[in-house]
Amino acid sequence: MKRASTLAILLLTVVPVCAQPQKSTIKATKTDAEKVVKVIGADKAKTQSYCDMAKLGAQIDEADQKKDQKKVEDLSQQMDALSEKLGPEFISLMNRMQEMDPSSKEGQEITATLEGLDKLCAR
Repeated sequence: MKRASTLAILLLTVVPVCAQPQKSTIKATKTDAEKVVKVIGADKAKTQSYCDMAKLGAQIDEADQKKDQKKVEDLSQQMDALSEKLGPEFISLMNRMQEMDPSSKEGQEITATLEGLDKLCAR
């Protein structure tokens, strides 16, 4: 699975459950993404949680292709639980990215920055 696909799955499965009732008026920035990468990358437990989420993302993608909605929902719940371990910065960024066009310049910059987390999983 491509890294961008992992991020898309994270956005689609984690954020709706973790999203706060009010929409944020503050846009996500590359600086916010850099902070998230730094916070998660500096903490082995958070890095492991992120890598576990990426693995779940691949499983969700596979289950979705097989049209196994029950498995998608079960895996999404597991992902939701892991997302809580990544901290408020991650959840806040994901919430604000929901309101962003991923193909915009800012969206592409943030996505490229977050790919740094995927590199941590390859170690």
